[in-house]
Amino acid sequence: MLGSIAMIVLLGVFTHAICRKINIPSLVGLIFIGILIGPSVFDWLDPTLLEISADIRQVVLIIILTRAGLSLNLKDLKRVGRPAVLLSFLPATFEIISTMIFAPIFLGLSLIESALLGAVLGAVSPAVVVPRMITLIHEKRGTNKGIPQLILAGSSVDDIYALVMFSAFLSLAQSGEFSVFSLLDIPLSIISGVLIGFLTGYFLSMLFEKVQLQAIIQVLIMLSLSFILVSMETWFINIPFSGILAVMSMSIVIYRQVPSQADQILHLYNQLWIPGEIFLFVLVGASVDIYYAFSAGFTPVIVILLALILRTIGTWLSVSGSILNTKEKIFTAIAYMPKATVQAAIGGVPLALGLPAGELILTVSVLAILITAPIGAFGIDYSYSKLLTQD
Repeated sequence: MLGSIAMIVLLGVFTHAICRKINIPSLVGLIFIGILIGPSVFDWLDPTLLEISADIRQVVLIIILTRAGLSLNLKDLKRVGRPAVLLSFLPATFEIISTMIFAPIFLGLSLIESALLGAVLGAVSPAVVVPRMITLIHEKRGTNKGIPQLILAGSSVDDIYALVMFSAFLSLAQSGEFSVFSLLDIPLSIISGVLIGFLTGYFLSMLFEKVQLQAIIQVLIMLSLSFILVSMETWFINIPFSGILAVMSMSIVIYRQVPSQADQILHLYNQLWIPGEIFLFVLVGASVDIYYAFSAGFTPVIVILLALILRTIGTWLSVSGSILNTKEKIFTAIAYMPKATVQAAIGGVPLALGLPAGELILTVSVLAILITAPIGAFGIDYSYSKLLTQD
């Protein structure tokens, strides 16, 4: 495993440098490297590392969400309140509905299988979006209107919504029974996650105020508590709870209560993101089965693109009537396109459970990563300077 770790780091550093040199998003090169050294092509990675790949990706996701919380000012978010709420569910709902319309036509899936596929595709990728929004906050791009903060908050809840819908449709596909009460998990997950995260953050801010600790010790404490918060989702299966929202809420409270220490903590989390980005996108690439991706032909691409168009309409409607101008609405629509981490995590679940459409759902989720992650990353990186004002 040590050799595989060394290979990922060295190839990742080299790829990152090359991508910066030729001015393309590094995640594009890192995903490509992951595909090459993964099981689909050269199969150079230790199987033991691949077995814990999902856990490593989750650790990096926690780092991403903590950075988001430590950069998110609630005052900025209050100014754009209604669009943030709509962005948390409307684009994903449009994508699920569009997939339910087009997947039976082009892929021959049943209505419930199409809904399940739509829930897989519905989540925006925090791994692509969050680091870029944090960069925009630091560069003061669109911050007067709270645009990066709006996208940060909306995309975080969007993932919860998509995952709850996925669980509901998966239950229906397995048993044929759908409970309307399962939809209550969405608001309950949000409320419980925010509340537990707030209490945890308040406790930590009091601790950091009263006890002089090195910034690295504070980071270790926060990381450990973040792991516990995310693990609580599996410890209490029957209680709706969002670990990722709890992590963000904890970080937001610390940013609000002890801002000077939060800056030092954020600096260290920014350093953690450097190796984290390499491992995240290389392992996402390694999880892609390229043969699945090419076996289904062109029809899955049609479904992905049509669903993406309707998702963009949902995003546009979410910010309509707000303080955003046309350019800023276009940027928000671009930022809500990319998919990667959630699709890599849940795309293979239906296949693992033996559902008839499992292989096709995995194929479409893989293609969605390969198409939308580069488009979203390129789109954000090359449009923000033209579409957002420097504040």
